[in-house]
Amino acid sequence: MSIASPVTGSNSIEGSAVLVVEDHRDIAEMVVDHLAEKNVDVDYAADGNQAWRLLCANQYDAVVLDVMLPGIDGLEVCQRLRRERNSDIAVLMLTARDALDEKIAGFDSGADDYLVKPFDLEELAARLGALLRRRHGKLESAILSVGDLVLDLKTRQVERGGRTLAVTPIGFKILHLLMRESPRVVERSAIERTVWGDIPPDSDALRSHLYTLRKAVDKPFSQALIKTVHGAGFRLSEGV
Repeated sequence: MSIASPVTGSNSIEGSAVLVVEDHRDIAEMVVDHLAEKNVDVDYAADGNQAWRLLCANQYDAVVLDVMLPGIDGLEVCQRLRRERNSDIAVLMLTARDALDEKIAGFDSGADDYLVKPFDLEELAARLGALLRRRHGKLESAILSVGDLVLDLKTRQVERGGRTLAVTPIGFKILHLLMRESPRVVERSAIERTVWGDIPPDSDALRSHLYTLRKAVDKPFSQALIKTVHGAGFRLSEGV
């Protein structure tokens, strides 16, 4: 694991509170020390049970969460955060797993971003900074609707035809953008910038999120709202 030259924007993590959950002590120490050098208030947990106790007892801005952990694993910790505590804390998954289906599982559990080991410490800090800027930068009080699809930005609930839909945090961001721009086409690059800022993940990530989002928004219904416009991007509309 290397330490590269600073990435622009990574200092946005200064003053934030971050929980690092990692059972490999050498990796944990490097991450904790690197974040502490950037004036981040860092707590550390070596297993999922300890992480859950800390998350229930304290307020954090973000959690760096390893997937493979003793006790409850990182996927379950993330699921509990989203479902039991309804938390919008920024979650950066940290794992050696690089298969597409494993990445989808991480995003489905509620992770906001995914960093594969071995990783660069400055990239980790930059990704945390991007997540925190988006988390702190926007809180609109509005309801968007397209046809029978309704998105409430205040409660972060999505409904279609009166039925509440289970949408992941990143799926919510994508849906918000598509609904806000509807019926215009949104370029792939614009979606990636909205979700991940200037440091997009690998090319499979957006495809994975759109697949999961379509399962939630379109699959249970007779009419698909999310359309692929080949060579241009994506749009959300009632029409063809």
